[in-house]
Amino acid sequence: MKRILLLTSLLIVTCFAFVGCGSAKASESAETVKIAYLPITHSLAALEEAEELASNDKVRVELVKYGSWPELLDALNSGQVDGASVLIELAMKSKAEGVGIKAVALGHKDGNVIIVSNDVKDGADLKGKTVAIPHRQSSHNILVNDALAKNGLTIEDINVVELAPTEMPSALAAGTIDGYCVAEPFGAMGVSIGAGKVLYTSEELWEDSVCCALVLTDDFIDNHSDTAKAFVEGYKTAGNNLDADTAKSVAKKYLNQKDDVLDISLKWISYDDLEITEEQYNELAEKVKAYGLSDNPPAYDDFVKSDF
Repeated sequence: MKRILLLTSLLIVTCFAFVGCGSAKASESAETVKIAYLPITHSLAALEEAEELASNDKVRVELVKYGSWPELLDALNSGQVDGASVLIELAMKSKAEGVGIKAVALGHKDGNVIIVSNDVKDGADLKGKTVAIPHRQSSHNILVNDALAKNGLTIEDINVVELAPTEMPSALAAGTIDGYCVAEPFGAMGVSIGAGKVLYTSEELWEDSVCCALVLTDDFIDNHSDTAKAFVEGYKTAGNNLDADTAKSVAKKYLNQKDDVLDISLKWISYDDLEITEEQYNELAEKVKAYGLSDNPPAYDDFVKSDF
């Protein structure tokens, strides 16, 4: 009798072991997409998709966080990651230099602001002032140029400096710069601490402005086409799912910011309908050329993959 009970117990344990192994194999069968990002509101669609696919049996997202655009771009250009949420102008420059990447969706729409010290009266008052941007190859550079043009000024009328986004609010508070334009939530941080005010939101200067994009490497698209398609479709769905409550929940988890900063910041951005249209891209390309970011940006058909 004892022997029968022992054998029965062993059979039960063995069955559970096989079931466990089966579950492990099912989860291990999911193909992983390695995506680089910076902890900014512009990356929330990628972060939300990673949350939604956490238990997916076919596609998973492995997020790789970086602290600066140069670090992220190096990882993307060298194939250390399968894709990235990145400033589209940086990706355009890499493409023009021969890096095999494609833009497959927008990161967001709008979501940028020009923050100035409380002493700056209006756009015309920017003349002679020091304004920070995160990178020359950025929509923030374009927006600053647009703001100047709106007031009869050019980039030659101000002092432009490149500064790490995290340093901008404190630099404004200290008076070492007079304004800045950068990815969120750093604009909202400047407002939150009382260091400055909003001079322009991006839609006041360039409606539905193009800033960050989701890009994938050609290697990943060519060798994992089904996974790439499923990933991009899931990404666009995740963007549509980012209502106010969901966006704030994801932002709190990944961005480590205070509630008031996120409440301010998330009012300026949207994530629905993340297709990159040819009209949008061509407008961006014209601005890139007009403001000296690039003389020959890649053509839409060469850079944007819209047939997922």
